Amino acid sequence: MTSRTRIRLLNTTLFVGAAMVATPTLAQTAPATQETQQQSTPNASAPAEEGQDIVVTGTLISNPNLVSSSPVNVVSENELTLRNVNNVEQIIRELPGAVPGIGSAVNNGTGGFATINLRNLGSQRNLVLLDGDRIVPAAAGGTVDLNNIPTALVQRVDVLTGGASTTYGADAVSGVANFITKKNFAGMEATASQQITEKGDSNYFRADLTVGANFDDGRGNATLSLGYQEADPLYQGKRDVSVFSINGASGVAAGASPTSTPTRIAIAGQDLQVNSAGTALVPFYNGFNFSPYNIFQTPFKRYNIYAQANYEVNDNLEVYTRGLFSKNTIRSIIAPSGIFGEALTIPGSNPYLPAGIRDQLCTLNGIALGAACNTNTAIPLPEVYRRSVELGPRVSTYTTTIFDYKAGLRLRFSDHVKLDVSGAYGESNLDQSQTGYVLRSRVQQALNANNTTTCTVTTNGCVPLNLFGAAGSISADQAAFLSGESSIAINTALSQFRGVFNGDFGTTSPFANEPIAFAAGGEYRKYSYNRIPDAYALVPGELGGAGGAVTPFSGGYDVREAFGEIIAPLVADRPFFHSLTLEAGVRYSDYKVQATNNPKFNATTYKFGGSFEPVQEIKFRGNYQRAVRAPNISELFTPVSTSLDSLPPGLDPCVGVNVRNIANLRAACLAQGAPLSAINSTTGILEPASGQPNVTGGGNPNIRPEKADTYTFGVVIQPRGIVPGLSIAVDYFNIKVKDAITSATPGDILAQCFGTSPASITAAQAASAACTSIRRSTTTGRLSGSSATVAGLPQPLTNRGRLRTDGIDLNANYTREFGDVGLNLSFQGTWTAHRYFRASETAYDRDCVGYYSSSCESIQPEFQWNQRTSLSFGPGTLSLLWRHIGKVQYEALAPDAAARLISTPLFSGTVTGPTPLAGGTYNFNRIGAYDYFDLNVQVEVNDNLTFTAGVRNLLDKQPPLVGASIGSTAYNSGNTYPSTYDVLGRLFTVSGKLRF
Repeated sequence: MTSRTRIRLLNTTLFVGAAMVATPTLAQTAPATQETQQQSTPNASAPAEEGQDIVVTGTLISNPNLVSSSPVNVVSENELTLRNVNNVEQIIRELPGAVPGIGSAVNNGTGGFATINLRNLGSQRNLVLLDGDRIVPAAAGGTVDLNNIPTALVQRVDVLTGGASTTYGADAVSGVANFITKKNFAGMEATASQQITEKGDSNYFRADLTVGANFDDGRGNATLSLGYQEADPLYQGKRDVSVFSINGASGVAAGASPTSTPTRIAIAGQDLQVNSAGTALVPFYNGFNFSPYNIFQTPFKRYNIYAQANYEVNDNLEVYTRGLFSKNTIRSIIAPSGIFGEALTIPGSNPYLPAGIRDQLCTLNGIALGAACNTNTAIPLPEVYRRSVELGPRVSTYTTTIFDYKAGLRLRFSDHVKLDVSGAYGESNLDQSQTGYVLRSRVQQALNANNTTTCTVTTNGCVPLNLFGAAGSISADQAAFLSGESSIAINTALSQFRGVFNGDFGTTSPFANEPIAFAAGGEYRKYSYNRIPDAYALVPGELGGAGGAVTPFSGGYDVREAFGEIIAPLVADRPFFHSLTLEAGVRYSDYKVQATNNPKFNATTYKFGGSFEPVQEIKFRGNYQRAVRAPNISELFTPVSTSLDSLPPGLDPCVGVNVRNIANLRAACLAQGAPLSAINSTTGILEPASGQPNVTGGGNPNIRPEKADTYTFGVVIQPRGIVPGLSIAVDYFNIKVKDAITSATPGDILAQCFGTSPASITAAQAASAACTSIRRSTTTGRLSGSSATVAGLPQPLTNRGRLRTDGIDLNANYTREFGDVGLNLSFQGTWTAHRYFRASETAYDRDCVGYYSSSCESIQPEFQWNQRTSLSFGPGTLSLLWRHIGKVQYEALAPDAAARLISTPLFSGTVTGPTPLAGGTYNFNRIGAYDYFDLNVQVEVNDNLTFTAGVRNLLDKQPPLVGASIGSTAYNSGNTYPSTYDVLGRLFTVSGKLRF
């Protein structure tokens, strides 16, 4: 479907919808629901129908008159409408208290799904729920793909940023995002929306149809929702900030990748490249600019179906069910494939090998010139780099098909006790197709030729390869032979069964009005995973630029749990004791891993909390939880393999020319496999290609659950008699994760070997296992190269890590009507004081709040807030959202930069080279505070039709320029951080909702 067709369809939909409305009527005068509101009562955002159980995130107790002591932020349905949200991941990553996870702005590393990252503790440490239930995960790491949440039926989103393992089990260390769907929907609702940038690109179309009906005199209800979404890609070459890769250390717009065109060869300690005439090898001069090929917005297509039904058989029995089906297609597009540091050979008689280059190669390899060089003798090419632009970009197409089905029944034994029993099963099948990749084995086969028409080995229709020409010299026939399509199939499944007794003891405290409520029950879950790569993906380095080998593996585990919770109102409506409530809970989990030795382990989590209101206007609340997280399938079973990570410039002590003058440092580099010729070369050892070192790691079946202590203390103020409509909530949070399942950062691994002062390294250190376990390219000494031969940095998983974060959340809301005008003000902000990480007891304890680098992945500022102002005028609402992202700086500017081993600052000055930003003065070391403003207008034409239009990034604020390869690959892309800062520019949105 073209962009023009989608816009025409949207316009037609809205026009027909308007024409179908019989008689326009005045809408109710009410301000738009605020973006988020602090939940001070369980039904603050979702008034329940009579007899309907209330879903309160943070507790399994369903009594609507009792309140959990955990602070829960609520994103309303109207806020989702105002923002014209197509994917819930977008709105959650912009909430204070969260940082961007994997989403639509991630170019390299998407995995085919979208995740959230609460408190910046990792997407594997928060839990995604649908109406309080788990759904099947998308990958071995146990994360749920947010693309599968049925946005059209979402009534609200509850975000609890704190431990919740007692209520929901493992994984809820940093919190949960609970998506609450509309219940007992009756009628028809059709929506259509379109968004497009001021530049006419980044189109995103969405359409949903929901129908529901009550039947049998209201005893039953059935609802069906259908949805479709489609997004166009936005290439980085379409924005000034990313037209050309800019070196973060020099400020020069030059090719950032050593895999270049013409061909580059590292040999005998020299870094050489074919000259522009194709006649000789000269010092490396022309890196490859990969930026224009990469993307800022991932192309996406989705079809989804969601259905739910319930029926009251009698007064004491209700049956219910729900089913989810979704098919998502995501394309990850990155720069062309090629030959990435592979060791090859070429016969001296190859017809495409120029005589001058042939003689140079023979001389460098110690092969005598003459007959020994110009015949079929195999001339070694120790490390070859050549970008195959003739094949086009590398495209990974992720097609995910998911279904998740649940059925259950609710039994009412008395007015005080109910039982909810349910079972669910879900499967997610992800098929990854990789195209545009050069096959290493075919490169070698195509080089073995002594004429231009036939190869020495003719299998697969081999066509001899011209490796030494300029861009475009690889013919269509050559490209067709070199390229191959690879596939990887990933299947995950989740079976679960749960029974919950819910009710109260029928008695109250002598000083309270509400009875003591409880929930108790048991739960069983079984996870399974299977990854099946094809023959190409199995071989390290076979797919040029795909990283390491993708090995097959399968695994799973099951868990049996017993749990209980209690909320006890102790005092109510007494002088200086408007209310006093205590709560407690415990959960015991028993895990059995599906492995040869069938390891078992268990974990116990518990919580204590309470709230105290001396008067109705002030509430104090607090909560402590011992949370746990069991190792996921990826952490237990992933085979050891070599892949890529990120390393900032200046962190590898073996890089540069000074190494040769420091005996012990030189010895350490040599012990890691670096050749003396590379150390003594003109440039010395170079930084890893594109800032990406090889790392070798995998799962560890011996790891055990990690433990966390989480605290929240806060106060809620609602001065009804002084300032009606005002509520303020302030909460302090503190999360400490012990025995954390982590691997060391590349910087930590190097520090274990070289220490904080590499120039002073001792002979014993140079010979230690911490040093010799690092394996470099034996040709160039770099930490990058073919994954088949360069293991790089050892990165095993352990339970030795530790994470800590603390800070304060502030939420304020004010609602008031001035005649016919309604005013709604809301504020949600987070001050994050610290977010420490250390990989082991001897590693440095790094605080990443306010810093960016490859060791601090997704940016987390110290201050972040959202503030919405809404004015309602009869049927219309005008709303302005202010999003603030606090200032951050490069990690080398930290006061303890020396201890972090990242003391080399980035570029500051005038940018040069072939970029639209040339001539401008920039400081890559700092990103000032960013403020975005989004303007929305909503008009309720009548009870049946609502129009919403908006402008996102109203002032067209441009993203910060920090250069390439200074952060982790997933988040530092296109010379900026596109998941944190807006790279699309001013964006226009329009949507219509028709309901009957």
